[in-house]
Amino acid sequence: MKLSHFDFKLPKELLAEYPSEHRDEARLMVLNREKQTIEHKLFKDLINYFDEGDVMMLNNTKVFPARMYGNKEKTGARIEVFLLRELNAENRLWDVLVDPARKIRIGNKLFFGDDDSLVAEVIDNTTSRGRTLRFLFDGSYEEFRQKLIDLGETPLPKYIKRDVEPEDEERYQTIFAKHEGAVAAPTAGLHFSKHLMKRLEIKGIEFAEMTLHVGLGTFNPVEVEDLSKHKMDSEQIIIPEESTLVVNRALDNKRKVCAIGTTVMRTVESSVSANKRLNAYNGWTNKFIFPPYDFSIANCMVTNFHTPKSTLLMMISAFAGHDFVMEAYHEAIKEKYKFYSYGDAMLII
Repeated sequence: MKLSHFDFKLPKELLAEYPSEHRDEARLMVLNREKQTIEHKLFKDLINYFDEGDVMMLNNTKVFPARMYGNKEKTGARIEVFLLRELNAENRLWDVLVDPARKIRIGNKLFFGDDDSLVAEVIDNTTSRGRTLRFLFDGSYEEFRQKLIDLGETPLPKYIKRDVEPEDEERYQTIFAKHEGAVAAPTAGLHFSKHLMKRLEIKGIEFAEMTLHVGLGTFNPVEVEDLSKHKMDSEQIIIPEESTLVVNRALDNKRKVCAIGTTVMRTVESSVSANKRLNAYNGWTNKFIFPPYDFSIANCMVTNFHTPKSTLLMMISAFAGHDFVMEAYHEAIKEKYKFYSYGDAMLII
């Protein structure tokens, strides 16, 4: 398949700038792959599609306030700095994106905070917008990390044109977020409320937690018509041993094993044994899933509605079938489903 197969026209008014008032009352489109049917539900109706012994795999990464604003020395120009990943804790080296990038060269210093209490020096260029920064700070590592949190803001996606609000700090975090390291939320998980989780638990659904620290590579546009030539950025993943036991037992018992989000799907497909069982893993993945693809672990998934030509849409197409997914997307537009991070959801069974 080629890039152009994943294009569609998305009306601007369907971009969700705010989430549903209650997390589990977003709309839910249910795709049945075997019957080729489409149903329209609410997210809290998800429970009706699962039974005791089924497993939901969750990404427990936690978003950190990755977007900061500093001023360039001498000129005072305001520069946006987006923290991507820590390269070296001891030397306080970080991979970042800067905007406007044309103004930021090696050797420049940036000052953060009203009192300039944090300074960073540009020590390398990595990509057109990418830089390596060395932060200069006089406190302990814990104090330095706290300073980043104090100065940073919730990294809402760029398509959300409104200002960040205090409520976004809680809205843009799943209720099962534990391990800090993501620069974007694993958005399928944003629909789960504490009440829904409790109801699922009472019904006997099991949860298997794992971690993929979402980087910006997930959202990088695909710019080659031949999909096999697209390269994904690496993202860190951790699959604990206890989660593999839960998942593999469910597979052996022919239960539903549901990936909550594309990040979970990429995580589990990155560590599969020869007999199609999940292995524990702690490392990195740059796995890119597009049609045709034979999935090994999950037999159903929950996901949001994604951007035209995105790697996420390609994965969904590989899982549910390209024609069926594009039919569902056209129906979603007709029925005015909301797209992207704060949007509505899809269950594929």
